Amino acid sequence: MSEIHEVCARFHVAIELVGARWTGAILRAVFTGSHRFAQIKEAIPGVSDTMLASRLRTLESESLITRTVLPTTPVQVEYHLTEKGLDLAPVLDALITWSHKWIPLPAGAAPED
Repeated sequence: MSEIHEVCARFHVAIELVGARWTGAILRAVFTGSHRFAQIKEAIPGVSDTMLASRLRTLESESLITRTVLPTTPVQVEYHLTEKGLDLAPVLDALITWSHKWIPLPAGAAPED
């Protein structure tokens, strides 16, 4: 019989943070150069304004992204990854690689390059 190991508390917090619905997609959008709210929303089909705003606040409070208000008319807001957020790059890349190997493309989804 194999020994059961407790889940590491740090791992549990990390997986709940990054694995929350829409969070991975938001991080991916910011990694690929979408920095304004509208750009991020456009990159993620199906996310509502309310959910996007909520997830961005969470990512900011966890120091994964920074929110910068640009002094323009009208005012614009940009989101950028922090060092802590940038450190997720290999994690997201590994998950993308895994998904391309094991997750079938959902019905109706556009073929990937």
